[in-house]
Amino acid sequence: MPMSMPLSPGAALGSDAERARLLAAGKRRATGVLGLMAAVFVAAVVLGEDRGLLGFVRAGAEASLVGGLADWFAVTALFRHPLGLPIPHTAVIPERKDQFGRTLGRFVQENLLTPALITDRVRHARIAARVGDWLADEGHAAAVAGYIADAAHTLAGVVEEDDVERLIEEGLRRAVDRVDLGPLAARALTAVMTAGYHQEAFDAVLRGTARFLDEHRTDLQGRFLAESPWWRPGALDRRIFTSLLEGTLHLLDEVAADPEHPLRAEIDKRLAGLVTKLETSKPLRARIARAKDELLAQGQLPKLAAWLWHDLRSALADQRVRLARGLAAAGRRLSGDPVLLERADQLVETVATYVADHFHGEIGGLVDTAISRWDGEETARRLELLLGPDLQFIRINGTVVGGLAGLGIHAVEVLLR
Repeated sequence: MPMSMPLSPGAALGSDAERARLLAAGKRRATGVLGLMAAVFVAAVVLGEDRGLLGFVRAGAEASLVGGLADWFAVTALFRHPLGLPIPHTAVIPERKDQFGRTLGRFVQENLLTPALITDRVRHARIAARVGDWLADEGHAAAVAGYIADAAHTLAGVVEEDDVERLIEEGLRRAVDRVDLGPLAARALTAVMTAGYHQEAFDAVLRGTARFLDEHRTDLQGRFLAESPWWRPGALDRRIFTSLLEGTLHLLDEVAADPEHPLRAEIDKRLAGLVTKLETSKPLRARIARAKDELLAQGQLPKLAAWLWHDLRSALADQRVRLARGLAAAGRRLSGDPVLLERADQLVETVATYVADHFHGEIGGLVDTAISRWDGEETARRLELLLGPDLQFIRINGTVVGGLAGLGIHAVEVLLR
């Protein structure tokens, strides 16, 4: 009956030495069976009897030889010329490698990379859920973080620091140069006022001022007394100072406690006026532009660029743990949020469909080009190492099936006689 030989674990992906050992063993088996059938045939011929049981033996052995030799020729013809003879339609793989590459490329393009097939596969693969579950494991997240940090650190070590700092400096200079600071400051100040942050800042100033005056009461009193006229009594000066200080503290407390205090409205008015000037006053905008140019001319940008690059490199080395935690948290969130999972799956599906729709021709061409660059003899050798053990069992099967066919044919012949 037909036979097949299961490869040992890892043989298909194992080393060339393992594959060569399996191929040699398969050839010995196939040749041994063929040699056995040849010996049986020779013995039957020598005995000279073509009838009875010996006739069946001779017919079976003769057919086995024919089947075994035919399959040996067929298997050998795939990889080389049998017996080194340039027989037509032999050495199929070395001579038709390029045609095989084109055919395989078209097959991949037309059957494996169709948008409909890839979309269906991606839709049922649950890629986002699998990625989320995998990243949620802290060990996996730490491994990915390590790879990212190592790659970034290696890249940072390859480039020249002076070049990177110069690029950062040029980028900062272009960014600052393009920005008109007047309107930008006006928009920023408007946003701050709309959100009410300027009043919160004003409250902080009030509290800070009150705290400073109270904590430095003695020092301030000493300076006030030192600068008072010599002829005014000290007791009167101390009363005046105390009245001024307490009045000031009372005013600060009053403004801080009253959101509708007139002083706050005055601040709003002044800030609104400043916004208008920043947007419309050409002299003010010119002064701001001159200040910006003076700042750029002071040579602070190179120092800032060097500091940014140094800080980035330090962060690459120190943020592995934080990056791993972030990746694990992202994985858990992705796994636990059905809406986010659905959006991620839709994104993956869209990207996969786009790639299949726009680049399936290039991928098929890549297969064709890659195979066309292979050496024919080397390709045949590697394919024989990969497929040879199973193909040798084709030889054994041919020998066995040929013998059975010979026995059947001889039996029909006997019956017809």
